[in-house]
Order: sequence, then structure tokens, then C-alpha cells
Amino acid sequence: MSRPWVVGITGASGAAYGVRLCRFLLEAGEDIHLVVTDAGWRVLKEELGWDVSRRKETLEEQFAPGQTTGRLEYVPNQDIGAKTASGSFRTQGMVVVPCSMGTLSGIAHGASDNLLERTADVMLKEGRKLILVPRETPLHAIHLENMLKLARLGVRIIPAMPAFYQGPQTVDDLIDFMVGKILDCMEIDHELYRRWGSPQ
Repeated sequence: MSRPWVVGITGASGAAYGVRLCRFLLEAGEDIHLVVTDAGWRVLKEELGWDVSRRKETLEEQFAPGQTTGRLEYVPNQDIGAKTASGSFRTQGMVVVPCSMGTLSGIAHGASDNLLERTADVMLKEGRKLILVPRETPLHAIHLENMLKLARLGVRIIPAMPAFYQGPQTVDDLIDFMVGKILDCMEIDHELYRRWGSPQ
């Protein structure tokens, strides 16, 4: 049985990045354990118009179970006893996208106040992939110090900074570029954007 990825969505702007990543992974046959913070649900409502009053049903509608080879398991952020909270539950790693500065701070300081933070702590202690996609601007010294602290622990920091060398024509092109950079760090093949030097 393949090991799942954990995907966290928090209250930073950029919920579309997390949704696009989940859709790609499910279509590629990867299993996902999805954790969404309360603020993350609010951003899904504000930015994407999701009905967050019926969370499980909305996820089923958005990710269409049965139409992909991968499986999605939604785990409430308050469920601190969920499988991903234990290092004995084996995963491929975790991506937090988008990652708010509050969540990043909690991870950097080992707070483990909720399932998302605890799962990230498990990734650190077990030496698994942990990828954070912060979306904030401008950044002050505390933000930068927290990112530096995590980078020194081996965490991959991928700020939500889309590039333009691939000639994006739509917002979806910009989203795909960022998701492609995340997939590169996950070591998952994709063709979401034109790589530098490749023919147009």
C-alpha cells in the first residue's frame, strides 16, 4: 500500500494553490490526508466561494471521489489523535499550502497546538519531507527568522512567488507554476509549466 501525503491548507491567501495541488495528486494516483484550519476554511469560502457549512460534502463535490485513482481522507484540525499525529503512521511527507505566518511560527516553535502543527512536528522528528508555501508580504524580521530556523532543519520553503518566464496567459497558469515547483520538491513528475530552456 502506498504511503499518503499530508496536505495542510491554512488561512493565508492562496487557497487555490492547495486545491490545485490536491487535484493533481489525486489524478496522479496519490492518496492524501487533508487538514484544513478554521481560517483555511474561511479563505476557501472567501476566495473560491466554497460552501464551508458542510465541509465533508463540499470536499466530496470539489474532489469528485471515484473519478480519480487517488483517495482523499479529510481529518478535522481539532482531531489531535488522528493517525498523522503519530510517527508510527508512515507518510511520504507533508505540504502546507498556503502556509500562514501564524502556522509557520507554530511549526518553528514546536507548538503542536492542533493536528496540522502536530503533524508537521512529526515530519521533523521522523526526518520526512516538510514543504511550506508561505504567502505574506511584506515580511518582517520574525517571519524571516522563523523561515530561516525551519530551513536549517531541512524544511523546504517555497514562497508563493510565481514566475513569468514561462509566458503565463491566465491566473491558472500562475497557479500551475507554483504547484509545479511544489511537485518538484516532492519529486513528482509533472508538465504543469514550461521549464526554462525548453522549446515553446
